[in-house]
Amino acid sequence: MENENIKTEINNISASAKEEFRIKNAKFIISVADPQKMPEIDKPEIAISGKSNVGKSSFINFITNQNRLARTSGDPGRTRLLNYFEINNGELYFVDLPGYGYAKVSKSEQAKWGDMIEGYLSSSKNLKNVFVLLDIRHEPNGDDKMLLSYLQHNLIDFTIIATKCDKLSRLQMNNMKRTIANNLGIGTGNIILSSALKKIGKDEILARISQILE
Repeated sequence: MENENIKTEINNISASAKEEFRIKNAKFIISVADPQKMPEIDKPEIAISGKSNVGKSSFINFITNQNRLARTSGDPGRTRLLNYFEINNGELYFVDLPGYGYAKVSKSEQAKWGDMIEGYLSSSKNLKNVFVLLDIRHEPNGDDKMLLSYLQHNLIDFTIIATKCDKLSRLQMNNMKRTIANNLGIGTGNIILSSALKKIGKDEILARISQILE
């Protein structure tokens, strides 16, 4: 019942947004280890970012209606490359960035991932928005704030998506939403709630993509 209430709340919010975009098909294109060798794609890109184990692969599968498009794993830090996904025969591309903040790898490896993320963000000519995924159960940490500071400093548009909202009650969810907003200095209306498991938040995310493409 609690999850149904959350879903109803999200749907009510989404109903006020103009939603035109639909994902009809999606496929994996290429993995890139060097930002200097990014594919030459003259179409809009939305980057998917977040710390390790935040649920980026599950999010991509959820939004594209495919269970195995992006490879999921119980082991944090699996995404170590820039992974490109073609949406609607090239209308749009998702670029899955390496997860950051995974403590069980060397400092040099963490730095390499950080350089890869920064290299993409600073080099992509088609980047329209960065979806920053945050686990709603936890307050943003130093790595999250560093990424957002970089995006703001470089005038890169971003969208905060709070994942795994099915793990909390509605009261806990609303409290954490306010906490995250206060931590990041943004309004609660700028945070989209999402759950890949319970299929929550898709309409609002698609409406946001529609706004980005406009």
